[in-house]
Amino acid sequence: MRDSTGGVQSVLVLGGASDIARATVHLLVGDRCRRVVLAGRPSPRLDEAAEDIAATGAEVEVVTFDAAAPDTHEKAIGAVFDGGDVDVVLLAFGVLGDQDTFDRDPGAAVQAAGVNYTGAVSAGLVVADRLRAQGHGTLVALSSVAGVRGRSDNYVYGSTKAGVDAFAQGLGDSLHGSGARVMVVRPGFVTTRMTEGMDPAPFSTTPEAVAADIVAGLRKGRETVWSPAVLRAVFGVLRLLPRPVWRRLAAR
Repeated sequence: MRDSTGGVQSVLVLGGASDIARATVHLLVGDRCRRVVLAGRPSPRLDEAAEDIAATGAEVEVVTFDAAAPDTHEKAIGAVFDGGDVDVVLLAFGVLGDQDTFDRDPGAAVQAAGVNYTGAVSAGLVVADRLRAQGHGTLVALSSVAGVRGRSDNYVYGSTKAGVDAFAQGLGDSLHGSGARVMVVRPGFVTTRMTEGMDPAPFSTTPEAVAADIVAGLRKGRETVWSPAVLRAVFGVLRLLPRPVWRRLAAR
């Protein structure tokens, strides 16, 4: 349950090694959040994130969670909620992949789609059921501007994010009136370990900047957050461009 000032006291991160999630948790802990659960596949990065956050004084728990194994989601997520109310759930897992690889190996594309979209649907539904039952809480779904309009150089990834975005919006509407809600976050190009080695796109941002936008969105009760905010106007125009123009622009 949030405290008397509306501050988040507990957070569950699905995709606990995410750079954006890690930066977000740091801000929440700085604002009196004390229970942090990092869920993900065992890895040095997950352990590193846990140690980093624990050093701030928060109570950190690491649990095993595999986005690619939907049959395990109800048990894994349910166990966290059974341990106490959860104010915020960050749905932060996902893989970027490489479009050239996907073109050569459709199986790899299917695996990525399974993690990014199917995993999000499965985990999102389990979380929503728990939030509805406790009567409060926010599911923060990390989408992407790549899902607003597909580009030829990352259309598999973009299509999965488009699916996540539509799913999360509908899920949020289904929770209306329950006390629980969904906030969709649409970052632009973020300089993380996942994008290391790639050429930054216009309006590139950082995990820390996205985290600040997420926390501000939670405080204001937003349903949608663009990060940076200018991308809302940019993509308001780009989504209306004729396809021949979009193809030329997106190929640059």
